[in-house]
Amino acid sequence: MAALLLGGLGSAGAQTVNLRILETTDLHTNALGYDYYQDKPTGEFGLEYTATLIKQAREEKRNTLLYDNGDLIQGTPLGDYVAKVKPLEPGQVHPLHAAMALLKYDAANLGNHEFNYGLPFLRQVVAAAPMPIVSANVYLNDGDSNPDNDKNAFTPYVIQRKLMYDTYGRPYYINVGMIGLLPPQIMQWDKANLEGKVTTRDIVETARKFVPEMKARGADIIVAVAHSGIAADYQPGQENVATELTKVDGIDVVLSGHSHQEFPGPVYKDIPGADITNGTINGKPVVMAGFWGNDLGIVDLTLERRGNTWKIASSKAAVRPIWDKAAKKSLVTPDPAIAAAVKAAHEGTLAYVRGKVADLATPINSYWALVQDDPSVQLVSNAQAAYVKAALAGTQYKDLPVLSAAAPFKAGGRGGASYYTDIPAGTLAIKNVADLYVYPNTVQAVEVTGAQVQEWLERSAGQFKQIDPAKTEPQLLVDDSFPTYNFDVIDGVTYEIDVTQPSRYDKDAKLANPDAHRIKNLMYGGKPIDPNQKFIVATNNYRASGGGKFPGLNGKNIVLESPDETRQALIAYFTEQKTVNPTADKNWKLTPIPGATLLYVSSPNAQKFAPAGATLLKTRDDGFAEYTIKF
Repeated sequence: MAALLLGGLGSAGAQTVNLRILETTDLHTNALGYDYYQDKPTGEFGLEYTATLIKQAREEKRNTLLYDNGDLIQGTPLGDYVAKVKPLEPGQVHPLHAAMALLKYDAANLGNHEFNYGLPFLRQVVAAAPMPIVSANVYLNDGDSNPDNDKNAFTPYVIQRKLMYDTYGRPYYINVGMIGLLPPQIMQWDKANLEGKVTTRDIVETARKFVPEMKARGADIIVAVAHSGIAADYQPGQENVATELTKVDGIDVVLSGHSHQEFPGPVYKDIPGADITNGTINGKPVVMAGFWGNDLGIVDLTLERRGNTWKIASSKAAVRPIWDKAAKKSLVTPDPAIAAAVKAAHEGTLAYVRGKVADLATPINSYWALVQDDPSVQLVSNAQAAYVKAALAGTQYKDLPVLSAAAPFKAGGRGGASYYTDIPAGTLAIKNVADLYVYPNTVQAVEVTGAQVQEWLERSAGQFKQIDPAKTEPQLLVDDSFPTYNFDVIDGVTYEIDVTQPSRYDKDAKLANPDAHRIKNLMYGGKPIDPNQKFIVATNNYRASGGGKFPGLNGKNIVLESPDETRQALIAYFTEQKTVNPTADKNWKLTPIPGATLLYVSSPNAQKFAPAGATLLKTRDDGFAEYTIKF
């Protein structure tokens, strides 16, 4: 059905409509600019700030649409509070949706983290939502192995009839189609919640299936809201495919997310077909609006009517920040209506996170977790190991040695200069446990061989850039494109990481340098590890089921699938100890490179905890600080 001109105004003059599309993405329950882990307000993130940008953006343009791109209901203790601690009543609107209702979102997409609390909770949230929520590539598992009769688990798309006004002020109805898409990897990442219940399909294949159907049903323009990042290449089943979506006939605009980055922005300047000045990829407008509400994504379209169809004559995409990183100040004031909408949930969350778990003898921080064994990671490893040993006692695995794998979740990177764990000595509260372990993962354990332990660590060592031992000028150590949550430290063995070697695995976990070995002197019990010896490794459901693409981990060698969250294991471990005295056992280190100077990026606050050989070089405009490390 073509767009209609209302009121018999005739067709004099060009029929041109200026349309602005707004995006939020990866809010992760950050309704407020409030850091629940540090228990203090911040202006660096929060929908209450983005809301002001949304209102300003709407005042500038008469025709606007607002979409959310998923990862909405999980991410802070507030998300845990309404899902686990004081669960929502049937029919009760999620606090984030209550806030979004005030902003009159047109529709929303699901992200991968929506599934972390299980399908029943997600369906409850979707059923009470004040806007349509869509997801096209998740299907019900009917068990008959025939994909042709599979039914969507959620509404795949919507076509909304929107009243808009052209440049002469004449009203039109334009049918806007919006399709939601998410990473098919949810079947690995949330296997315990989803296996046997739903299945997923490739994002691009799904778009090619539904877009022609949307056109046939009268969509004048189609917006693909994809909880998927931007990558240079494409393979079926891939996680980040926003670039490939721009090549799908019929898609007019792509809203991207998932990667916690900004497009248009310099991170993507080398993507083939990307124009970071105008915000297009392969000529189509694309936007990715950061994370936690720190940016608002804006796509401005000029639509021209040609015959019975509307075409995009021009476009411009941009992101607007809420925070000035250089001046360290807010660029907008928060919208008080958002705080009012989530007041009860926020206050309940504060009461919850301030609950005492144990006494903490010394501070815990993660500022140096990527260059030395770190207490913030050690504590998680110890708790996991204790849990798994107790769970496997009396089973066929009781005599196998238990190792434990944990990663520094909060270590700067794409989370920004304040994204570090920093817990002072004194009372260890729930908020601090959630700070140490930010995801609602569950404890799992896998059976592996010594050879697989080596490969696990080789993949983990992709965290680092290759260092040239012959150079004397500072060399950047950490590869920011490698997520710190994939930098697994395995306790129970000792080893070194030789960063003068190339990484054995590339960013996609493919064997790239078969002769390279960064992991040196891997020992168990003071002796070189036996490649054939069997071990149990305590980890989490994400890693055990294949998350992060680690060699040997595909969900087939899981020996323990606990229903308990890792955070619950931490709480039980700390409660039993009564007083926690965090120390790292120094089971790993970087192989010394005499004469070399490493450049390490962390928080300015890291200076007071700097190890020997580390010196503050400068504090940057983005809030990070640069340090040199000499051996």
